[in-house]
Amino acid sequence: MEDLMITFLRKFTDYPFAVKLDGQEYHIGEGDPEFTVVFKKPIPKSKLLTSTSLALGEAYMDGDLEVEGDLYYALDHFLGQMGKFSTDESALKKLMHPSMSKHNQKKEVSSHYDIGNDFYKLWLDETMSYSCGYFKHPDDTLYQAQVNKVDYILQKLNLKEGMTLLDVGCGWGFLLIEAAKKYGVKGFGITLSTEQKEEFERRIKDEHLEDQLEVELMDYRDLPKCGRTFDRVVSVGMVEHVGRPNYQLFNDCVAQVLKDGGVFLLHFISALKEHTGDPWIRKYIFPGGTVPSLREMIYAMSEDNFHVMDVENLRLHYNKTLLCWAHNFREHLDEERKMFDERFLRMWDLYLNACAATFHNGIIDIHQILATKGINNDYPMVRWY
Repeated sequence: MEDLMITFLRKFTDYPFAVKLDGQEYHIGEGDPEFTVVFKKPIPKSKLLTSTSLALGEAYMDGDLEVEGDLYYALDHFLGQMGKFSTDESALKKLMHPSMSKHNQKKEVSSHYDIGNDFYKLWLDETMSYSCGYFKHPDDTLYQAQVNKVDYILQKLNLKEGMTLLDVGCGWGFLLIEAAKKYGVKGFGITLSTEQKEEFERRIKDEHLEDQLEVELMDYRDLPKCGRTFDRVVSVGMVEHVGRPNYQLFNDCVAQVLKDGGVFLLHFISALKEHTGDPWIRKYIFPGGTVPSLREMIYAMSEDNFHVMDVENLRLHYNKTLLCWAHNFREHLDEERKMFDERFLRMWDLYLNACAATFHNGIIDIHQILATKGINNDYPMVRWY
């Protein structure tokens, strides 16, 4: 009798693949297998039905599942079928619908971004940019792509000397540093990560930008009472952490601190339609993270009188960025093994490659929305960028 796990896997027929289990080999789909998965022990069908993502992800982390050959190649040919995954949300209620309190969201952000700057420095580029690069040319390095991305965003913001710029979720600060140096703006960054804040403060001193830049540990919900207003607001890769119930609140808070006629650029991972997210990613990578749909974010912005000027999809740029990160991560495994155990490293390798595959398959997108608060007739009619 065929193992129940094999029977479950037989619905993933878009690309043929082979499964090795207990000395036997099973072929799934028609044609020559594109990749081979080796199971050292079967996964109970009940686990696959509760969450296919968690069951397969944890098996890989534990070394009970191995992929013969290139991990990204296998994931790229498998994860396009995520619509066939099973997720029992009632059994995963706490994981899929966590508290949106400030305390809990700070804890969730810290769990990912406070792993340690030394770890991120191993596989990010010199800018320490942990978001999608912009590859203007096929042979751009990761560093060049991140410089391109920041330049592109700053051009879209139509900055002028002396303007004030708020970065919501400023990371390690590269965008604000570039804005201060190239455009002469005064920048204010907020983050919930202690490690990011400390690194950003060090960079401000190194660049002698103390008169132009500030960074604070602050929840976006506290912006309206900070007593400041800004000419421009940017947020790169942060809104995915606020949770679906708070998308409107996030935009409300931005609107309250942005001057009339001001420009807002929102750069975020997006989805075609609303969904609660992937259980494995939520449990191990981004607790509480939810990917907004493009349409619900534009709806929320409209409620705050944001007039959308441009929307751009950078999906394939993120695929390429993640492949660069995955390559760098593999190149530094010896150093990473001194920091973390094998289960963590397998988890992180899976995360980077799986995300690259989901962008390639259009499971998720990444959009930049450019909007003005109210009408701004001075914004260039022709997009010079």
